[in-house]
Amino acid sequence: MIERENKKNNSLPLEHTGPSPSYSLYSPTAWTVYLGKILLSRSSPLEEVARVLRIHIHQYYDDESHDYDLALLKLDRPASMQLAGHARPACLPPPTHQLDPGLLCWVTGWGALREGGRSSNVLQKVDVHLVSEEACVRSYGYLVTPRMLCAGYRDGGKDACQGDSGGPLVCQEPSGRWFLAGVVSWGKGCGRPDYYGVYTRITRLTDWIKQVISSP
Repeated sequence: MIERENKKNNSLPLEHTGPSPSYSLYSPTAWTVYLGKILLSRSSPLEEVARVLRIHIHQYYDDESHDYDLALLKLDRPASMQLAGHARPACLPPPTHQLDPGLLCWVTGWGALREGGRSSNVLQKVDVHLVSEEACVRSYGYLVTPRMLCAGYRDGGKDACQGDSGGPLVCQEPSGRWFLAGVVSWGKGCGRPDYYGVYTRITRLTDWIKQVISSP
């Protein structure tokens, strides 16, 4: 992540504990979820560890176009109230939620601090502005689908980067409530001028998320 500061996060850091072949990535036993984690190098009394029972990958996901780039993990238990003052969930917006260009949002992760650089040991944050679909299309053309959302700055300088994929893009409503607007997906480089970060647009997949959550 480019030009960011330390911040606590409500995302779920993952550790791959299985073998390297790609088919193992879809096995729940290959993953461990950490709740409330800040430092990757060591554990904290405030963080929790959960096992993954099931992985739900969107049935239309395309690994070349990154369309429908979203997966849900079913954990073996809910997060305890011990995390209440340390990490909180972001609300799921309804499909009709308006995402206005210019809205200031935040993206967090442990990714590279510069393009081609090393990942961070400390959880980082950076502020980005939502941009219009027209501006997003001007950057990437036909690669942008209705399930995608762009955020960042035309002059570059602030962006998610390699290793931040899957991290949350959260925005705050006037009421103070935080909601999940997007999930880090792809982009050209990190913080380059005229190339915004591209995120999975959650409002276009809210119905699928609710369907998965309500399934046995």
